[in-house]
Amino acid sequence: MLRPIALVALFVTSMACSSSKQAPAVPAAFETQGHRGCRGLMPENTIAAMRKAIDLGVTTLEMDLAISADRQVVVSHDPYFSENITTTPEGGYLSKSAAASRLLYSMPYDSIRKYDVGLKPHPDFPKQQKLAAIKPLLATLIDSAEAYAKTKGRVMLYNIEIKSKAANDGKKHPPVAEFVALAMNVINSKGITARTCIQSFDLRALQVMHQQYPGVTTSLLVESNETKTLPQLIAALGFTPTIFSPHFSLVNAALIETCRKEKMRLIPWTVNDLNEIRRLKGLGVDGIISDYPDLFQQL
Repeated sequence: MLRPIALVALFVTSMACSSSKQAPAVPAAFETQGHRGCRGLMPENTIAAMRKAIDLGVTTLEMDLAISADRQVVVSHDPYFSENITTTPEGGYLSKSAAASRLLYSMPYDSIRKYDVGLKPHPDFPKQQKLAAIKPLLATLIDSAEAYAKTKGRVMLYNIEIKSKAANDGKKHPPVAEFVALAMNVINSKGITARTCIQSFDLRALQVMHQQYPGVTTSLLVESNETKTLPQLIAALGFTPTIFSPHFSLVNAALIETCRKEKMRLIPWTVNDLNEIRRLKGLGVDGIISDYPDLFQQL
């Protein structure tokens, strides 16, 4: 089973499983996606990170989802409070073991929101601005991003990852079909379905999307150590997703040609070097996901 981790994105063709329909979004000629907002510059998956990414001109806001004990959809990469970014309500830091035990799925959102995820310096991102921030609800983040983008005359695309894994069903998140339904309820209610891509490493999540929300854009994420060919992955999935989103190290001219034959867009993750971004764009990828969306301004 493919492991969860992060990224990819795009728009959509129509609102699925809804009585009303939205016009499909117009694809960006080249998608620039801010990974977890802009993790290299601001605390990840926070409202501040999304606003900064909008300021930097990205076409697409990329983010990850978790579910709380009271079935709220929370924007978070990890299903727990990571020791790298967390300050407890008491003002302390967490050990790795203590962090892993604080599962969002075992906590109501009123408890989750008491933890800060923006003040502790991240060991891997020294440029990251430190500020007070919480793990937001997806609904709250969308409202904020939509309102902020409007002030800038922008209309944003969303790339939203279902962070599920078969071994974690009922332990770190609800069963995958429920996870998808909870996320899509929020996305549909906020009117952004036609501008949203659902991405996942979990084939099951994408299969639920294809069956229950067939008009919504989907993206298949794969790790750098993936050994299956793209046709083998599509066969295992059972349908051709709109987007293929591999680790950038897997991208070469042959893969791009295969994606074209399969009529799939190719958007690799996570590319944090300007020369590598230029190389991949020159090869013909359809977009890039980066922790440093300010690099896109230098293209």
